[in-house]
Amino acid sequence: MARAPDSIRLRLLKWLIGPFVVVSLAGGALTYALAWLPAQMAYDQSLFDAAGALGARLDVKGGVWRIDLPPQAEQVLRSGDIDHVSFVVRDADEGTAGGGALVAGDGDFPPLRMPPKAGARFAYDGVVNGEPVRIATLRITRGQRSATIGVAKTLRMRAQIRQAAFRALLVLGALATLGCVGLAWFSVTNGLRPLERMRSHLNARSRDDLEPIPSAGVPYELEPVVLALNGLLARVQGAAQAQQDFLADAAHQLRTPLAGLQAQLEWLAQRHTDAETAQAVALMLSATARMARQSQQLLALARAEPGHFDPATLEPVRLDALVGECVQPFVEQAARKGIDLGFELDPVTVRGERFLLRDLIDNLVDNALRYTPEHGVVTVRCSQGQGPGAGQGGVLEVEDSGPGIAPHLRTAVFDRHVRLDSKVTGSGLGLAIVRDIATVHGATVAVASGAKGVGALFTVRFPE
Repeated sequence: MARAPDSIRLRLLKWLIGPFVVVSLAGGALTYALAWLPAQMAYDQSLFDAAGALGARLDVKGGVWRIDLPPQAEQVLRSGDIDHVSFVVRDADEGTAGGGALVAGDGDFPPLRMPPKAGARFAYDGVVNGEPVRIATLRITRGQRSATIGVAKTLRMRAQIRQAAFRALLVLGALATLGCVGLAWFSVTNGLRPLERMRSHLNARSRDDLEPIPSAGVPYELEPVVLALNGLLARVQGAAQAQQDFLADAAHQLRTPLAGLQAQLEWLAQRHTDAETAQAVALMLSATARMARQSQQLLALARAEPGHFDPATLEPVRLDALVGECVQPFVEQAARKGIDLGFELDPVTVRGERFLLRDLIDNLVDNALRYTPEHGVVTVRCSQGQGPGAGQGGVLEVEDSGPGIAPHLRTAVFDRHVRLDSKVTGSGLGLAIVRDIATVHGATVAVASGAKGVGALFTVRFPE
C-alpha cells in the first residue's frame, strides 16, 4: 500500500488546531464553573435568607416554641412561578438528630442534616415528595432551647438557568473554536504562500528553462532550498550544454567524411557494373545516405533545441522564397516515386532564423515524400493567415496523399523516435525537429486529415 504523502500544511494544522481545541474545551469548562458557582451561591443565599427570616419570628414562651408567621407571610414565603418552596421548624433538643417535634411548616419534610453548631448554616441537595430540592438548614438558640429550621426549594429554575448557561457557553465555545481553526488555517495558508508561488513559478516553466530561481522576496527559511535548486539547475544546464555541444560537434564532424564516402561509392558504382558489385555498392550508398541524413538530423536537432536558441537571431524572412529554394532538391526524389510535388506559394514574410526554417521545411517535405505511396500527390503551400483565430502571421502547409495519421496518434508523432510505419526508413526525429523549431519561433504546428479525409495535412502557423 502506498504511503500517503506527508504534508507540511496538515502537520502545522495538526499541531495548531489540536491545542486550540483543548484550550477551548478547558476554557469553556472553567468559564462554566466560574459562571455557575456565583449563581449557586446566590441560590443558596436566598434559602438562607428565608431560613433567617423564619428564625427571626421564632421564640420560646412558657417553655414552648412559638412562631409569629401570619398566613400572608407564609404565602409570600411559599410563592413561586416555577419552583415550589417548603419549610419546617423542629425542636432540636439533644438526641433528636434533625427529627425533633414539629414546631411549624410541613410535617412530611424529611429529617434535617444538623449544622455543626448553633448559628451555623448548611445547604445540601435532597428530595422532598419525590422531587429533587436544595435544602438550607439553620440552627438557632433561645436561652437553653435550640431549634432547626429547614427551607427547601425545587430545582426547576436552577436547572433552566444551568441549561441556558450551558447552551450559551457551548455556542460561544463552538464559535471560538471555529474562529481559532479558521485563524490557524488562514495563518498556515498565508505562511505557505511563498512555497505556492515557487511551485507555480516552476510549473510555469518550459521543460528547457534551466534559469536560476529568482531569490528576491524569498523568505529566509526557503533560501537554502532555492540555493540548492539553483545549484542543481546549474549542474543540469552544464550537463545539457555539454551533451548538446557533443551532439552538434559529432554531427558536424560526420558530414564531411560521409560526403566523401558517398562520392567515392558513386565513383565506384560507375566503374564496376557487374551485378554483384553493383548490388553491394548500392547497399553501401543507401547506408551512407541514411547516415548522412541522420547526422544532418542530429545537427538540426542541436540547432533547434529551445533551451539553446537565441531570439536575437530572428530576422524577416521571405517564407515563399525559402520554400521554393528548399523544395527544389526534393524534385528528383519525388520523380523517382512518380509523386506529383506541387507548390502554392503566396508572398509571405515571417520573423525567423533562416537555417532553422530550412530544416523545418526539409523535414516536413521529406516526411511527406517518405510516407506517400508511388504516384501520390504532395502539395506545399504558404499564405497569409486568415479566418477567425488564424491571426495575421504566415501559414505553411504540407499536404500528402499518404495513409494519414489516426487522431489518437497526432500528438505522439511529434515525440522523438516515434515512427508509425517500420517499413519506412528514418530515425523518427524529423517531426520532433519540426516541433522544436516551431516552438523557438513562437509558432504552432498541428496535423489533421488531408482533403476529403485522405492523407495528412501539417500546418505551421507563425505569429505576427
